[in-house]
Amino acid sequence: MQHFVHEKALCETDNVGPGTRIWAFAHVLPGAVVGADCNICDNVFIENDVTVGDRVTVKCGVQLWDGVRLGDDVFVGPNATFTNDRFPRSRAHLDVYPKTIVGAGASIGANATILPGVTIGRNAMIGAGSVVTKDVPPNAIIVGNPGRITGYAGTEGAPAVVPAEWSRTEESDRFRLHQLRKAVDMRGSLVAAEFADLPFQPRRTFVVYGVPSKEVRGEHAHRECEQFLICLNGSVTVLADDGVERREFVLDDPSVGIHLKPMTWGTQYKYSPGAVLMVFASHEYDDSDYIRDYDEFIQLAQYSSAAA
Repeated sequence: MQHFVHEKALCETDNVGPGTRIWAFAHVLPGAVVGADCNICDNVFIENDVTVGDRVTVKCGVQLWDGVRLGDDVFVGPNATFTNDRFPRSRAHLDVYPKTIVGAGASIGANATILPGVTIGRNAMIGAGSVVTKDVPPNAIIVGNPGRITGYAGTEGAPAVVPAEWSRTEESDRFRLHQLRKAVDMRGSLVAAEFADLPFQPRRTFVVYGVPSKEVRGEHAHRECEQFLICLNGSVTVLADDGVERREFVLDDPSVGIHLKPMTWGTQYKYSPGAVLMVFASHEYDDSDYIRDYDEFIQLAQYSSAAA
């Protein structure tokens, strides 16, 4: 046998990958699919219409109900609760259960509750005791009830200042802060920029305002369009991700903007009350230029890096 089943466990499926360990008092139903090198701990129940990827850890006291899909390298903490019916009644069964998808590399903390039909993006981190009611973006850190985004995994926070060694014309990075000209005296402050001062010639501009602080904007990349973001009032946190490096920047000074080149996954969140964000774009609006699926973005970014 290429996988291990404890003598006090009940594994009724033949679809278990090599190297997987199923421990005492776990029960796996016949229709379930469990990948390779998984660790299914004590008192875990896995129903029929469940798929578990490779190298997944499911800690004690977890039930994976019909419709749950766990990607590779997922961690599910003790007593985390999955649900698959928003309006359950005794002896009332759905014809088809909604799919709850947990992306590759995501972690779910102890005692978290996951509502039916949500998608948790790759590498997301769900805090202990959180209640997930909506889809979770890739890499997002979720806490609270209802769950809210408090940060993004794998980022290095950075204030919106421009180090002297960062040249305006340097083009080695896909995202870069730029200092605009500012004049300050007792009459107030003024920021000025010729279009020639920007990293590209703008073709379009728009303003984002009135965003509740808990909401997230952006969450997409562009194939060809470049963007330049300036926070005119308040503060906004910008997450920039080129598929290899991921960093956060706090825009809180209208004399500092961030340049997002094509093939940069951009997300804006943590809007302060009254925050106003202005965006300059190098291209006119074209829906086909958007990449809205993070997995697709990662694949394209890796292909672009390999071809370079």
